[in-house]
Order: sequence, then C-alpha cells, then structure tokens
Amino acid sequence: MAEGVLRHLARERGIAIETDSAGTGDYHVGEAPDRRAQAAMRRNGIDISDLRARQFVATDFDRFDLLCAMDADNLRNMRRLAPSPCARCKAVLIMDHAADHPLREVPDPYYGGDNDFDDVHDMLMEACTNLLDHVQR
Repeated sequence: MAEGVLRHLARERGIAIETDSAGTGDYHVGEAPDRRAQAAMRRNGIDISDLRARQFVATDFDRFDLLCAMDADNLRNMRRLAPSPCARCKAVLIMDHAADHPLREVPDPYYGGDNDFDDVHDMLMEACTNLLDHVQR
C-alpha cells in the first residue's frame, strides 16, 4: 500500500522517483497485494493491482536512497542486511515522516477488517505526503 500511495502522490506532483516494495520475509513472493488492500486503495483512486511481492535484499541499500519500513521488526531485519553503518542509516520507519501522528508503526491490517486497510491508507497518505514535501524542498 505504501508504494502505491507514494507513486500516486509523486505522479500527481510530477516528481520522478523510483519505488519498489519488498517484505523482509519470503512469504507471498510473486503474489499480488491482498484483495482488501487493493479495494481500499481503489476506493481512494489508486490502483496497486500491478504490484507483486518480493523479498528485501541487501542490494536494495545500493539501489535506493531511502528505505522505509512499516514497523520496528522489519526495520531491524532490513538494517541487519546493511553492507555498512552508513547504508544502515538509509533505513527508517515510514511514520518518521508523520511526526504528528500518534502511531510510530503502521499496523498490519491483514487480520482486521476493511476499516483497518482504510486506516493504513490514511496513515500512509500522511507519511508519504510529508516525505514528498521533504524531497521537493
């Protein structure tokens, strides 16, 4: 969902960025996003049906300038793969870009209902909007 929100907002602003989402676990590799995630995004005018799950790899530190984790566990897993202390600093929590939001981690909506996916969308909109504001500055 985060990649979909970020690329949607970047496209709206005319910002050329490269995005790619990945999980730190290997489950769901090659699969499309959860149907409920796709539905929540569609309700907000964003299509993520083209995305496919892949596993985060150490070379992502070379490929990207910034790596955003949804929660502390994934952040730790990402940082363990960093090739250097400097590279490790590229990995942050996405909610670090939403300082006014009460939650520091994005909750996994998988075991919840449709409203949980909508809540995650809203959180990601705030974080990604602020991230792009920072990029544009």
